Amino acid sequence: MELTEGHLLRIFVGEADRHDGKPVYEWIVAQARRRGLAGATVLRGTLGFGATSRIHSSKILRLSEDLPMVVEIVDEKQKIESFLDEINPAITGGLATIERVQIHFYRGDDRK
Repeated sequence: MELTEGHLLRIFVGEADRHDGKPVYEWIVAQARRRGLAGATVLRGTLGFGATSRIHSSKILRLSEDLPMVVEIVDEKQKIESFLDEINPAITGGLATIERVQIHFYRGDDRK
């Protein structure tokens, strides 16, 4: 696949958020793979807050079981927008953003 310009979908959810009994961030990645998107990465935040303004922290004294999770997916604009439309109803809380990105390379490691 040759990508030079694309769009980045970034979805912020909580670690404790669930869909069909599994973590919503895992469900999003599985749906992205099923739809054939270019790739997805999940990042775990150590500190953050969202629409409720409640602080979620990984500090020992304030150990949260609901840390921020960020799912990042890059692909062509129409694929990203279509995917977001599909998963939107399943995400009950969080934030989704889309931004234009320049892709410098997209390749797998053939040695694996």
